Formats: sequence, C-alpha cells, structure tokens
Amino acid sequence: MSLPSSMKAVEISKPGGPEALTPVTAPVPQPGAGQIVIKVAYAGVNRPDALQRAGAYNPPPDASPLPGLEASGHVAAVGEGVSRWAVGDAVCALLPGGGYAEYVVTFADHALPVPEGMAMDQAAALCETFFTVWSNVFTRGRLQAGERFLVHGGSSGIGTTAIQLAALRGARVFTTAGSDEKCAACVDLGAEAAWNYREVDFVEQMKAQGGADVILDMVGGEYIARNLKALAEDGRLVQIAFLQGPKAEINFAPLMMRRQTITGSTLRPQSVAAKAAIARDLESEVWPHLASGRIAPVMDSEFALADAAKAHTRMESSEHIGKIVLKVG
Repeated sequence: MSLPSSMKAVEISKPGGPEALTPVTAPVPQPGAGQIVIKVAYAGVNRPDALQRAGAYNPPPDASPLPGLEASGHVAAVGEGVSRWAVGDAVCALLPGGGYAEYVVTFADHALPVPEGMAMDQAAALCETFFTVWSNVFTRGRLQAGERFLVHGGSSGIGTTAIQLAALRGARVFTTAGSDEKCAACVDLGAEAAWNYREVDFVEQMKAQGGADVILDMVGGEYIARNLKALAEDGRLVQIAFLQGPKAEINFAPLMMRRQTITGSTLRPQSVAAKAAIARDLESEVWPHLASGRIAPVMDSEFALADAAKAHTRMESSEHIGKIVLKVG
C-alpha cells in the first residue's frame, strides 16, 4: 500500500477547552525502523488527551503533537526490521501520540492483533486502559486472587477495565462511582460492592470488609490520606492520576506501623521496551479472554473525528460509562 502525502487530522490549536480541538490537513507520518503506520479506523479518547489539550501534559519530544494514545485499524506500511506485521493486518495499538488522524505511526511491538470476533470500535478502546491497568494493578500493585481490590471511578474506562480484570483473576472487587446508575453498572461488571461517593464514606465501607489489599486511584488530593486509612496491613496504594491535585498532607506513622506501600506510574513516558513487555503480557494473559468474550471494553459513545471537541465535552462531563471513541476510517 502506498501512503498518501496528506490526511485529515485534529490538532490542538492552542491550550484550552474542547474548542481548541481543530480539524486540519496534516502530513502522513512515515515509519522508522521498528515502526508501523496504521490506517486508523477508530481512535480512543482518554483523560490524558484532555490534559494535553489543556497544556498540562506535553507529548514526548519525538512524538506527534496530535492527541490520541490508542487506535485500531489496518497496517498501511512497515519500517525496517519489522517482521511480525504485514500491510493489511488488523491491529490495535498503544500510540506515542497522533491517534486523532487518518494515519498514525507507532512501534511495532506496541501493536496487538484485534481480538478474534471483536469490532474495530471496541478494539480502539483497549490499549490505553488495558496497558495502564495491567502494569499498575498486577505488576506494581501485585494484586493476587482472593485479595480485596478497590478502584475509584469504577465507571470510567480505567475503572471498567480494572473491575473486569481483577474479577477475572479472582480478586474481590470494590469500587466507587458518582451515581446509583454507575454503581449498578460496576456491579454488573463484577464488583462485589459499588459505593456512591457522594453519599457513602468508602473508608468506613472498606474497613468493614477488612481493608483493601490494593487501591487503584486517579483522584489524588484528599483521597490520598483517605486511601491509606482504607488500606489493610501490607496494603498497596497505586496512584495513576490526580484529578483533585498531586499534593496532600499525610501522617506517615500509620503507614510504617501497618507496612503499607505507595507506588504509581504514568504510561506515556515509559521506554519502548517497557511498553513492549506490557504488550507481551497482555497478549498472553488477557487477549484470549477478550477473544472468548469473557471480558470486553465497555463502550459509551462514538463521535466523528471532526467532532472530537464534542467527544471531549462528553468525557469531561463525567456522565459517560466506559469508553468514548472517534470514528476515523
């Protein structure tokens, strides 16, 4: 397949709100060594995209300035040294950026086959959340079967993924969400209990269960101290975002007495090799369950590429349950 010279894309015209997302014509990227170009069918929409749009999450120096960290589609070109993929292969992939476009370049080792029987819109909703949850909950958090797991924001893309994966691997799953409807959706996905954080103190509820062995949090702020109170002895708090800010006042004495651990990570700055290792784990441990239909991404809504601003407005309303995608191809 010969690549065209230009493509439709959406850029961030200047830091700001959803209105900063502007349809443009951009050059088609070319693959370097170890890379592939994907003709995008669908692109996933994620919180880091909104942070980048607001000027709070700059892309790595060698990444596309266009937003978009995951996509599905077909391989359109392969770079030197790529042997696994051929032009025409159906893939979904973690991206360094650039997903809001008709073509995107990524590392070949960050692409995975579209799970058998899965539609392209669902496949576009996999990589950013599954890479994040796997590496943080199971690698950093070391969640084991039979342990108690609490994830905040259970109806988000991260939350719906974490609930399913933790339940799949035999953990007892608890979550918080912002409405009774969202809580019910979390229970349907496999949570043992879901608490409306507007009405219920999750600390007391989690203590009544014996405390959490692992907590996955993206809220931060005053939740950090509350999470430590909700942890069991030897519990692990894994921080992946700070919707309420990264600063908190914490008394570390109880952490020492109860042998607790605070850890966390961000996905985008990690090395090519580190992300490739996560991809290998997912293909071995998780992809068979996606192909069988035992687990699946929870889909909220779909927007046209040119309506990316509407997709961001939907995401930032926090009314969605699951993933939002852009239809590109």
